Amino acid sequence: MEILKDAARKFGPLCVGLDTDPSYIPENILKQFSTLQQAVLAYNKEIINRVKRDNSACCFKIQIAYYEAMGLEGMSVYAQTIKAVRDAGFIAICDVKRGDIAASASAYARAHFSGDFETDIITVNPYMGFDTLKPFTEFCREKGKGYFVLLRTSNPGMVDIEQQELSNGGRVLDKTGAELSRISSEMKAAYPEQTCSPVGAVVGCTEESDARLLRDAYPDIFFLIPGYGAQGGDAKICATLLEKAGGTVNSSRGILCAWKKDASLEAKRNENNLTMEDIAESAARAAVASKKDLLGK
Repeated sequence: MEILKDAARKFGPLCVGLDTDPSYIPENILKQFSTLQQAVLAYNKEIINRVKRDNSACCFKIQIAYYEAMGLEGMSVYAQTIKAVRDAGFIAICDVKRGDIAASASAYARAHFSGDFETDIITVNPYMGFDTLKPFTEFCREKGKGYFVLLRTSNPGMVDIEQQELSNGGRVLDKTGAELSRISSEMKAAYPEQTCSPVGAVVGCTEESDARLLRDAYPDIFFLIPGYGAQGGDAKICATLLEKAGGTVNSSRGILCAWKKDASLEAKRNENNLTMEDIAESAARAAVASKKDLLGK
């Protein structure tokens, strides 16, 4: 998490989401590959290379659901995508949202912090109870990993649970935040040389009032910020969330599907003549534009 925090300061806060569905790739390009999965992997690698070339992002977030949906070969692409991100020198955040207890939680931690699917940071769902977090915390201590806990997500349905008032005051998300603060304090006390806790929080950028409250409530916790771009969150709200400990702002479809709205590619779209280089360059331009937007340039 500390490496990610430093990268966000150096290269800007953008996190490129590789939530790559085959439908995000033009049909004529898909036909050039023997499988949809191979096309997805090729597109992912092109984007990783171009982001590295342009210094436009600090990390990548890989949403496992899209790869699970592509079956066994899809999971191979997932593993190869993680490797490509890390080989390029970026932190890999894997959006797996695991949330189980005891032996099952330990198995999930092993699955994503070692072996074929080893990554740097994952997302965790705490709503089965805070004991779900223990195995992941142990990997942070032993292997230098990190995790982001769902706190205030960007979807409209977050009001159903996260925003519910507790009988003793505060909201469910406030209870979760208090536990994150406790774990963070313990970790920082154990490792005083570190300036950033390995435990972060997922905080969506779709509500301005919550952004200020949560940034002030948890000044020392690094945020993973979804909701920017396609989900309606804007740079102004992100700026609030990026104060103090900072954070990284995810954009997925706005970058992966940039070619669909790219005026410079209109003729090629109409002729059904796009190349992989065309759509990857469009994604790269979108990443640069997003970085500038987030930095207020």
